[in-house]
Amino acid sequence: MSKSRIRYVMGLSLLLVALSAVYLMLGDQFIAPMDVWNALLGKGDGEQIFIVQTLRAPRLIIGLLIGVSLAVSGAILQSIVRNPLAAPDVVGITGGASAGAVLFLTRFPGLFSVHLLPIPAMVGALISALVVYSLSWKGGVSSNRLVLVGIGVAAILSAITSYLLIFSPIYSATAAYIWLTGTVYATTWTNVITLLPWTVGLLIIVGLTTRHVHVQLLGDELATGLGSAVQRHRFLLLLLSVGLAGSAVSIGGVIGFVGLMAPHMARRLIGPVMNRVLPVSALIGAILVVAADLIGRVAFLPHDIPVGVFTAAIGAPFFIYLLYRSRNQG
Repeated sequence: MSKSRIRYVMGLSLLLVALSAVYLMLGDQFIAPMDVWNALLGKGDGEQIFIVQTLRAPRLIIGLLIGVSLAVSGAILQSIVRNPLAAPDVVGITGGASAGAVLFLTRFPGLFSVHLLPIPAMVGALISALVVYSLSWKGGVSSNRLVLVGIGVAAILSAITSYLLIFSPIYSATAAYIWLTGTVYATTWTNVITLLPWTVGLLIIVGLTTRHVHVQLLGDELATGLGSAVQRHRFLLLLLSVGLAGSAVSIGGVIGFVGLMAPHMARRLIGPVMNRVLPVSALIGAILVVAADLIGRVAFLPHDIPVGVFTAAIGAPFFIYLLYRSRNQG
């Protein structure tokens, strides 16, 4: 990469580190930087150790993992369909994951381990993605048709999710409703242990298939001419996108528009080459989620506002802007 692009990556990395440090310092009780460091090492005041290690650190790590997963999922999805409007929440993948997770939470409360929650979420996301992709196919996938079909399928899935909540026991429905707002409130190390293997494992596979992501951008005919098994690779990439989005939603709920915004910002900074876009998207996605959660946690004390509220507040106008720009270009 050029020196300017390297500076962007280093700058984003430093910003994320600084933001993480501030995240651990701020809250109901301010903790000085050195005290945060000592608390992470298990030294110093017992109350500060509890706050940092038990309350703030797992929540920070979950925010990082969710931001990375949603951003990379969005970048892959946009490359598959060659549509800048594609994102897990826009085309119904997040809605499918939500329906699957809510079904798990409301119909089988306490029956299965929480560690299994990503599985029904990913199954729901996959079914939704396949339905949208199939309904959008007409001698190929039209970008506008895919977005419109995705919005329609997302609306249907939202209705299904509401039905599951209404006709569920109050205790399980309440837990599912809070989860649906898109929050990492009360995150524990159990949640980290649940999400971490899925995120790391899927990202490793994404790293090994980066060249297939890049080839998808060339168009089906040229990619086929270069020897790429376009449909097989596209299906694999779709599975990876669904897996990342579904696992993130299973823990963090519906945190919207991160998968839409982060890849766009990354491409504006370092260009369209996917082996550069993916890591930069991951950094930006992590920054967006952690920053939104930090604002929600400290700006309205003693209230803790769900992170999904702030990402939607930024992402909805951004999506409208993209729609307007696409209309003018069409």
